[in-house]
Amino acid sequence: MALSDDLARLSARAKQAEDRAAAAKAQAREQLQATVQQVRDDTEQTAAELRRKNAEARDETKSWADGIQKSWDEHLAHTRERIDARKTQHAADRAEADAEDAEDYAAYSIDLAYSAVEEAEYAVLEAVLAREDADTAAQTVGA
Repeated sequence: MALSDDLARLSARAKQAEDRAAAAKAQAREQLQATVQQVRDDTEQTAAELRRKNAEARDETKSWADGIQKSWDEHLAHTRERIDARKTQHAADRAEADAEDAEDYAAYSIDLAYSAVEEAEYAVLEAVLAREDADTAAQTVGA
């Protein structure tokens, strides 16, 4: 798959997340809970796929990929612990603070994803430039 196709896939997924977030405001609580569970299941499946791909690429980028994967797994575990703990709280005085924390976390996650998209764009452009350099060098050697 070409890197530009990967960027298109990322863009489509970001649009899907945007659409789901907008639709969530109109969903009944039971539907919203089902949607939240489905998205959680999807993120776990995506994380498992990321771990599988990480294992395939480990020989080339072991220390870098392991650090990223460990950080991501810890982040997911910590976030899920916080979400699960929040579900057990029913005190009305905490509901507003929890909502604000969730909104702040969502805004941070969006900023993090935006940064990842920018980094992906940079990596793609750098790869295109490197490919052009390699092609030029190959032509020079062949001439």
